[in-house]
Amino acid sequence: MTQLQEGEKAPTFTGKDQNGKKVSLKDFKGKKVVLYFYPEDDTPTCTIEACNLRDNYKVLQKAGLEVLGVSPDDSRKHKKFEQKYQLPFTLIEDPDKKIIDEYGVWGEKNLYGRKYMGLHRTTFLIDEQGVIVKIFRKPKSKIHSQEILQALGKK
Repeated sequence: MTQLQEGEKAPTFTGKDQNGKKVSLKDFKGKKVVLYFYPEDDTPTCTIEACNLRDNYKVLQKAGLEVLGVSPDDSRKHKKFEQKYQLPFTLIEDPDKKIIDEYGVWGEKNLYGRKYMGLHRTTFLIDEQGVIVKIFRKPKSKIHSQEILQALGKK
Protein backbone atom coordinates (compact mmCIF):
# COMPACT_ATOMS: atom_id res chain seq x y z
CA MET A 1 0.00 0.00 0.00
CA THR A 2 1.45 3.36 -1.11
CA GLN A 3 1.60 5.81 1.76
CA LEU A 4 1.29 9.37 0.51
CA GLN A 5 2.75 12.02 2.77
CA GLU A 6 1.87 15.63 3.50
CA GLY A 7 3.93 17.91 1.27
CA GLU A 8 3.77 15.52 -1.71
CA LYS A 9 2.01 16.30 -4.98
CA ALA A 10 -1.47 14.75 -5.05
CA PRO A 11 -1.82 12.08 -7.74
CA THR A 12 -3.93 13.34 -10.63
CA PHE A 13 -6.95 11.31 -11.67
CA THR A 14 -10.04 11.34 -13.83
CA GLY A 15 -13.27 9.57 -12.94
CA LYS A 16 -17.02 9.76 -13.46
CA ASP A 17 -19.27 11.65 -11.05
CA GLN A 18 -22.81 10.78 -9.93
CA ASN A 19 -24.16 12.32 -13.17
CA GLY A 20 -21.85 10.29 -15.43
CA LYS A 21 -19.74 13.38 -16.16
CA LYS A 22 -15.92 13.16 -16.27
CA VAL A 23 -14.20 14.86 -13.35
CA SER A 24 -10.47 15.36 -13.03
CA LEU A 25 -8.37 16.72 -10.19
CA LYS A 26 -6.91 19.08 -12.83
CA ASP A 27 -10.37 20.72 -13.05
CA PHE A 28 -9.74 22.15 -9.59
CA LYS A 29 -6.29 23.66 -10.19
CA GLY A 30 -6.08 26.95 -8.30
CA LYS A 31 -8.62 25.76 -5.70
CA LYS A 32 -8.31 23.96 -2.38
CA VAL A 33 -9.81 20.47 -2.47
CA VAL A 34 -11.14 18.18 0.24
CA LEU A 35 -10.74 14.72 -1.33
CA TYR A 36 -12.42 12.22 0.95
CA PHE A 37 -12.43 8.47 0.46
CA TYR A 38 -15.20 6.38 2.01
CA PRO A 39 -16.08 2.67 1.79
CA GLU A 40 -19.72 2.67 0.63
CA ASP A 41 -22.75 4.85 -0.07
CA ASP A 42 -25.63 4.77 2.40
CA THR A 43 -23.86 2.88 5.20
CA PRO A 44 -24.11 4.35 8.72
CA THR A 45 -20.66 5.90 9.18
CA CYS A 46 -20.33 6.99 5.53
CA THR A 47 -23.72 8.68 5.74
CA ILE A 48 -22.79 10.50 8.97
CA GLU A 49 -19.58 11.78 7.34
CA ALA A 50 -21.33 12.85 4.11
CA CYS A 51 -24.10 14.62 6.04
CA ASN A 52 -21.55 16.43 8.22
CA LEU A 53 -19.84 17.70 5.06
CA ARG A 54 -23.26 18.60 3.60
CA ASP A 55 -24.38 20.47 6.71
CA ASN A 56 -21.17 22.52 6.73
CA TYR A 57 -20.79 22.81 2.95
CA LYS A 58 -21.39 26.57 2.81
CA VAL A 59 -18.75 27.16 5.51
CA LEU A 60 -16.31 24.91 3.65
CA GLN A 61 -17.01 26.79 0.41
CA LYS A 62 -16.54 30.12 2.18
CA ALA A 63 -13.11 28.82 3.27
CA GLY A 64 -12.37 28.27 -0.45
CA LEU A 65 -12.77 24.48 -0.43
CA GLU A 66 -14.22 22.15 -3.06
CA VAL A 67 -15.45 18.77 -1.74
CA LEU A 68 -14.99 15.53 -3.71
CA GLY A 69 -15.99 12.11 -2.38
CA VAL A 70 -14.58 8.86 -3.81
CA SER A 71 -15.76 5.31 -3.19
CA PRO A 72 -15.79 2.01 -5.11
CA ASP A 73 -19.54 2.45 -5.74
CA ASP A 74 -20.73 3.22 -9.28
CA SER A 75 -22.28 6.48 -10.44
CA ARG A 76 -25.87 5.15 -10.21
CA LYS A 77 -25.43 4.27 -6.54
CA HIS A 78 -23.75 7.66 -5.96
CA LYS A 79 -26.75 9.41 -7.59
CA LYS A 80 -29.19 7.66 -5.24
CA PHE A 81 -27.00 8.57 -2.24
CA GLU A 82 -26.76 12.20 -3.41
CA GLN A 83 -30.53 12.48 -3.87
CA LYS A 84 -31.49 10.69 -0.67
CA TYR A 85 -29.33 13.00 1.49
CA GLN A 86 -29.31 16.10 -0.79
CA LEU A 87 -25.53 16.10 -1.03
CA PRO A 88 -24.29 19.30 -2.74
CA PHE A 89 -20.86 18.00 -3.74
CA THR A 90 -19.31 15.68 -6.32
CA LEU A 91 -19.13 11.92 -5.73
CA ILE A 92 -16.68 10.03 -7.94
CA GLU A 93 -17.02 6.34 -8.80
CA ASP A 94 -13.97 4.09 -8.58
CA PRO A 95 -15.16 0.49 -9.01
CA ASP A 96 -11.79 -0.63 -10.40
CA LYS A 97 -10.01 1.10 -7.47
CA LYS A 98 -7.53 3.03 -9.66
CA ILE A 99 -7.86 6.29 -7.69
CA ILE A 100 -8.11 4.39 -4.40
CA ASP A 101 -4.85 2.56 -5.17
CA GLU A 102 -3.05 5.74 -6.26
CA TYR A 103 -3.92 7.35 -2.94
CA GLY A 104 -3.00 4.20 -1.01
CA VAL A 105 -6.26 3.92 0.90
CA TRP A 106 -7.01 0.24 0.15
CA GLY A 107 -5.52 -2.30 2.51
CA GLU A 108 -5.98 -4.79 5.30
CA LYS A 109 -8.60 -4.00 7.90
CA ASN A 110 -9.50 -5.73 11.13
CA LEU A 111 -13.02 -5.94 12.51
CA TYR A 112 -13.59 -7.93 15.69
CA GLY A 113 -10.50 -10.02 14.96
CA ARG A 114 -11.52 -10.75 11.37
CA LYS A 115 -8.98 -9.52 8.82
CA TYR A 116 -10.14 -8.46 5.35
CA MET A 117 -9.22 -6.05 2.56
CA GLY A 118 -11.10 -2.78 2.37
CA LEU A 119 -11.02 0.96 1.96
CA HIS A 120 -9.51 2.98 4.78
CA ARG A 121 -11.63 6.07 5.37
CA THR A 122 -9.14 8.87 4.61
CA THR A 123 -9.31 12.55 3.62
CA PHE A 124 -6.68 14.54 1.75
CA LEU A 125 -6.63 18.32 1.97
CA ILE A 126 -5.01 19.55 -1.26
CA ASP A 127 -3.88 23.14 -1.84
CA GLU A 128 -4.22 25.31 -4.95
CA GLN A 129 -0.96 23.94 -6.40
CA GLY A 130 -2.05 20.32 -6.02
CA VAL A 131 0.07 19.62 -2.93
CA ILE A 132 -1.27 17.51 -0.06
CA VAL A 133 -1.21 19.80 2.98
CA LYS A 134 -3.05 17.53 5.44
CA ILE A 135 -4.03 13.86 5.59
CA PHE A 136 -6.77 12.71 7.94
CA ARG A 137 -6.11 8.97 8.25
CA LYS A 138 -8.99 8.39 10.66
CA PRO A 139 -11.43 11.28 10.26
CA LYS A 140 -14.10 11.70 12.91
CA SER A 141 -17.28 11.40 10.84
CA LYS A 142 -19.52 13.49 13.12
CA ILE A 143 -17.11 16.47 13.20
CA HIS A 144 -15.09 16.02 10.03
CA SER A 145 -15.85 19.50 8.64
CA GLN A 146 -14.59 21.03 11.87
CA GLU A 147 -11.38 18.96 11.64
CA ILE A 148 -10.83 20.27 8.11
CA LEU A 149 -11.48 23.90 9.05
CA GLN A 150 -9.22 23.56 12.08
CA ALA A 151 -6.41 22.26 9.85
CA LEU A 152 -6.85 25.39 7.73
CA GLY A 153 -6.74 27.57 10.86
CA LYS A 154 -10.35 28.64 10.28
CA LYS A 155 -11.83 27.42 13.58
